[in-house]
Amino acid sequence: MSLQVDSLVDSLLLAKGRVLRALQAMHYTRFMDDKMNKLVRQNKGGTFHLPVAGHEMIGVLSAMALIPGTDWGLPYYRDRAFAIGLGCSLSEIFAVFLARDVVNHSGGRMMPEHFSHRELRIPCQSSCVGSQFLQAVGVAKSAQLRGAQEVVYVSAGDGATSQGDFHEALNFASIHRLPLVFVIQDNGWAISVPSHEQTAGGTIVKMARGYEGLSVHDVDGCDYVETAQALHQAVSKARAGEGPSLVVAKVPRIGSHSSSDDPKKYKTEEVIAEEKSRDPIERFEEWLVAHEYCTRLEIDALRAQHFQDIETAALAADQIPFPQKESVLDHVFKDVSLPQSLPSSPGESIVIMDALNHAMNEEMQRDSGVIVFGQDVAHGKGGVFGITRAFTERFGSHRCFNTPLAESTIVALALGLSLDGHHKPIAEIQFADYSWTGMNQLFNELASFHYRSKGQWHCPVVIRMPYGGYIQGGPYHSQSIEAFLSHCPGLKVVIPSNAADAKRLLKSAIHDPNPVIFLEHKALYRQRLFCARPETGPEEFLPLGQAHVVREGTDVTVVAWGMTVLLANEAAELLSKENLSVEVIDLRTIVPLDFATVLKSLRKTGKLLIVHEAARNCGFGAELAARAAEEAFFSLDAPIMRVTGKDCPVPYCKDLEDEVLPQAKDVESALRQLIAF
Repeated sequence: MSLQVDSLVDSLLLAKGRVLRALQAMHYTRFMDDKMNKLVRQNKGGTFHLPVAGHEMIGVLSAMALIPGTDWGLPYYRDRAFAIGLGCSLSEIFAVFLARDVVNHSGGRMMPEHFSHRELRIPCQSSCVGSQFLQAVGVAKSAQLRGAQEVVYVSAGDGATSQGDFHEALNFASIHRLPLVFVIQDNGWAISVPSHEQTAGGTIVKMARGYEGLSVHDVDGCDYVETAQALHQAVSKARAGEGPSLVVAKVPRIGSHSSSDDPKKYKTEEVIAEEKSRDPIERFEEWLVAHEYCTRLEIDALRAQHFQDIETAALAADQIPFPQKESVLDHVFKDVSLPQSLPSSPGESIVIMDALNHAMNEEMQRDSGVIVFGQDVAHGKGGVFGITRAFTERFGSHRCFNTPLAESTIVALALGLSLDGHHKPIAEIQFADYSWTGMNQLFNELASFHYRSKGQWHCPVVIRMPYGGYIQGGPYHSQSIEAFLSHCPGLKVVIPSNAADAKRLLKSAIHDPNPVIFLEHKALYRQRLFCARPETGPEEFLPLGQAHVVREGTDVTVVAWGMTVLLANEAAELLSKENLSVEVIDLRTIVPLDFATVLKSLRKTGKLLIVHEAARNCGFGAELAARAAEEAFFSLDAPIMRVTGKDCPVPYCKDLEDEVLPQAKDVESALRQLIAF
């Protein structure tokens, strides 16, 4: 390793105070590894350990290249060196390892090494490999939109580069020239899978160079000078607004993948010995002595002091209590505070598609942080159904823009954009049927972000999805996915059936601090007979979780949502001509669920029919039926009945589609059966 001081930058990177701070953080990381490993073996609290040995230098130098509290860090689970280098408390990191109740790093809700620190701008991290890449893209896009000179760091191991999210992130960051520094800590293994079985060409470097505008640095992550210079160049480029960089740092993984892994099962003795020979701490200490930063005796003294610091931090962590059991449900949702709803004189009659457009337009005028993006939403098209028409022309391409055709990008971009408190993203998934490629970001990431961070972070995101059948769309344009969504704690699910509700509910969703999935039935967008309503005013809001009694009745209760509200109302109207009284309830929101309104109705009618478009098996109607059986059993005078879609994909042929999806005549027939019971 040669020492060259050719510029002011090099002299700063090689300043004695700086290199000794790097040594301290590297020592802390290694000694913490050793201590955690002992605690696992002694069964003294921590049960899971992710060793960092070999990764210390790249993590520490990455942290030292940033400005704590200004820049952002999304480190992966083997990047404890970054967390320590940025300033995370040693005792808190130990406490989380022991599953104790601390403010940061989830306070026992997540496994160890899943960092979260509000003040240091480390958003809550995940176990899902590579999911942080696209979230970092969202954070960086927010900084760019605000004109802030903030840099976003995101790291992962080389195995994560096999994930599609990694390539989607490089693509989006390069297109938008985002202030992002991607760091891949390449130790040659994805648990037990070697690079040659993981990556074509053995390294991601060759592929990454194909992204125009992305600077790629291929470095020895155990070489202080080479690594520090590459990180400085990447951070400087990002801060200057010149776009992203990728730093691929070759490092050894000296220990196991985790405390439950035995590398001897897949590594030879020769490989293990070679990796230990590249130990970055030993190399760095030798380099410090060779270039007269300190003597070997001084290094030994520093090691002793740093070892004692770790012992002290571990003892302090052991005194911190476990979380209280009664706190287990805290932070699933953040409390909501809506603006005061101020009714106004009814406007002209409008359909749902116009109501949605007007709702977003009003909120974009009210708040410059409201931004709209998705597939085909910008410029003249305004989405496949024209819901976002004229927004780009009215508010600019920075507030209504198209994304690549990649649902994972859309959802994670929304998540990242929401974290700094400056933006309220409204993302459009073109069809709910295509949301599944974004479900990891939706279910595993967005939904639980507030909970996993112990309330430190929240995601005020609205994701709009056209859904449902009745328009001859075939299997890939007709799915009703509300039951899947309702099963995921942390997501709110809204399904309006008329224009007045659609406008007010969407405005409330935009003001909600939690992620809201807004399902819009395609067949109702332009429907006038039932769905068109007088336009509500710009200050009118409808809180989520309030069902609506569409029509009152005494003989039987029908619970429906979306398209089936129209069907139920049509059937009820027909039966009313025979003096049969049907009460129709529109849930409007699936989560939160207003079951109190359903119970009140059942105590009056004693009979329940549930109507939904989705397939019968495990549909949301099954949940309603179970709740009714549990909570209203003694009010029921007849079996609970359901009218649903058949357990079959929705076919394209109109005759077949009509056979699969519930029709008004099916609702009428079921109502007659119940009333006659």
